[in-house]
Amino acid sequence: MTSKELSDRFIIFAVSVYRLEKLMVKSFSGRHVYMQLFRSATSCGANYQEAIGAESKRDFAHKLQIVLKEIREVDFWIGFMQQSKIMNCDDANLLVLKKESEELVSIVSKTLITLKKNMNKTK
Repeated sequence: MTSKELSDRFIIFAVSVYRLEKLMVKSFSGRHVYMQLFRSATSCGANYQEAIGAESKRDFAHKLQIVLKEIREVDFWIGFMQQSKIMNCDDANLLVLKKESEELVSIVSKTLITLKKNMNKTK
C-alpha cells in the first residue's frame, strides 16, 4: 500500500466519523464521546501526514507511533459506542468503522515493526 493510498484511507475514515455527528450530539454523553472520537479520528490522518514529512527514519517512527496511539483511541471509542448503545445508529455503521480502525491499527503496527527492525539492522 502506498503512502497516498493510506492517506486516502485516513481521510475517508475521518469523514465517516464526521458523518456520525448528527446521530450522537443529542445528549451530553453523546457529544462527549463524539468529540473524543472525532478528535482522535481526524488526528490519525493529520499525524500520518506529519510522518510522511519526517526528517529522519527515527522521526518517522516517532510520528507513526503517535498515529498508532490515536487509531487505538478511535478503536476504543468505537468499542465503547457499541457496548453502550450511545447512538441511534445501525450497528452496521459501527461495524464498518470498527473493521477499518482494526485494519488501520494492523497496517500501522506492521509498518512500525518493519521500520524498527530495519533501523536496528543499520546500527
